[in-house]
Amino acid sequence: MPISAFVVKVPAAEPLAGDLRRRYDATVALGVPAHITLLVPFMDPALVTQEVVDRARRVLERTPSFSFSLPKVGRFPETAYLAPEPAAPFVEMTLALVEAFPGFPPYGGEHTSIVPHLSVAHGDARHAEQAAIELQARLLASGAVRATCVEVALIENSSGRWQDLHTFRLPPASI
Repeated sequence: MPISAFVVKVPAAEPLAGDLRRRYDATVALGVPAHITLLVPFMDPALVTQEVVDRARRVLERTPSFSFSLPKVGRFPETAYLAPEPAAPFVEMTLALVEAFPGFPPYGGEHTSIVPHLSVAHGDARHAEQAAIELQARLLASGAVRATCVEVALIENSSGRWQDLHTFRLPPASI
């Protein structure tokens, strides 16, 4: 089934977590980069018109570029992830997208809260635990991943592989 998603790509996380993602997250083989999801599932890519892109741009332009770090490991039952700080800008962008596109609740409405995260292991509790232990050791050795959010990508999977559909630049942060 064709699907799209709004994400913040985090290439800076690859040195710390790339090998673990390749080992424990099957979406990596489908072209999914290290990222923090803002909204998934979003609409069928064939339905993404210029009006949809323009509405998303207006929503996302409300958030200026910002720096963040990934200093902590978090867990869901079958997932190990890196938690961003601050988390608030990610939550705000998600809520703004949901307000603009009310037919697309985060994760299909499965969860009652929004927890921004960069998944490293997903789908198996044992693998998630192994990845969490390794991530914690790596963070202690190297420190937090530091990154800047300057854009949001709308990615899509209509062919079995994820690819970019559109990129939304965030305005510069005011000094």
